Amino acid sequence: MGIFDFVKKQFIDVLQWNEDTEGVLSWRYPMADFEIQNGATLTVRESQLAMFVDEGRVADVFGPGNYTLTTKTLPILTNLKNWDKLFASPFKSDVYFFSTRIQTGRKWGTPQAITIRDKDFDAIRIRAFGMFSYRVSDPKKFFTELSGTREIYTRDDVESQLQGIMLASMATSLGASNVAFLDMAANQTLMAQQVKGDLAIAFERYGLGLDEFNVGTLSLPEQLQQALDARIGAGMKGGLSADKMTGYTRFQTAEAIPLAAQNEGGLAGIGAGLSTGMAMGQAMAQGLGMSNVPGAGAAPGTPQAPAAAAPAAPAEDSPAVRLEQLKGLLDKGLISQADYDDAKAKVLQKLIG
Repeated sequence: MGIFDFVKKQFIDVLQWNEDTEGVLSWRYPMADFEIQNGATLTVRESQLAMFVDEGRVADVFGPGNYTLTTKTLPILTNLKNWDKLFASPFKSDVYFFSTRIQTGRKWGTPQAITIRDKDFDAIRIRAFGMFSYRVSDPKKFFTELSGTREIYTRDDVESQLQGIMLASMATSLGASNVAFLDMAANQTLMAQQVKGDLAIAFERYGLGLDEFNVGTLSLPEQLQQALDARIGAGMKGGLSADKMTGYTRFQTAEAIPLAAQNEGGLAGIGAGLSTGMAMGQAMAQGLGMSNVPGAGAAPGTPQAPAAAAPAAPAEDSPAVRLEQLKGLLDKGLISQADYDDAKAKVLQKLIG
């Protein structure tokens, strides 16, 4: 190879990026031992941006097109290099290419549940999953805030940072929205729109444009989901109770009685034969607010339990009465929901053994 061919190869004639690697958002043109000559060509394809950086300072940015590099096409770099009318050729400058294609089908999720206030359940922890799409919209911000001087910066790199931004923005959005969990779950599109507006502002700070954001799944931790299922079940079976304000308590008592009857230390251990059935009937009557069950305020002439049978617990000590007392304290605001739930669990645990 002749000396002239060797010298020619030290100068860059065409600067371009073929985007031959999937998922790359920023790519630095290899400049080691190479220099750009006056009149070199810069090719920026559709869905790309190119940016010149001189000694760490962002200079000229180019959109899609074909450019001949002169002092006219590089005005900021010309000023930084103190070129007046004479284009110093050759010269060195870092050149970065950015992909502005929409990065679609990206998944997001909450590895840990987010705690927010809820007007129905006081405070709850929710988990959510979905999809989002975005693109590089401002190469200067993207370069200074995220990608920096790295040779290659991929969407995996940026998304590892976006997850934290998204979780923080979601917690703020959902906490400030004052939308009940049941309303969120019933209309996930509205929830996504609420969160998307705040996320778009957060993304813009880093030179990214949020294109789409949707919520695919919204759920509660298992314990809270079980509590919600129980509450829904109480509402569905509340017709068993004449007093709907205590329907949930009575429903829980009625649900616990069959379990207690199966345990040796539960209601089945109170007596044997008819006495056991009478005790169960009384407990069910107290739990469901009924008065026509044998042994619970029976009509005259109804046979009483044999004298040998173990006496039922005093009315004031019965689980149903205790639960109603606790519910009354809760309704009057004398105890918290947490205190009520804890005491109720202890009463039911004592009931079923």
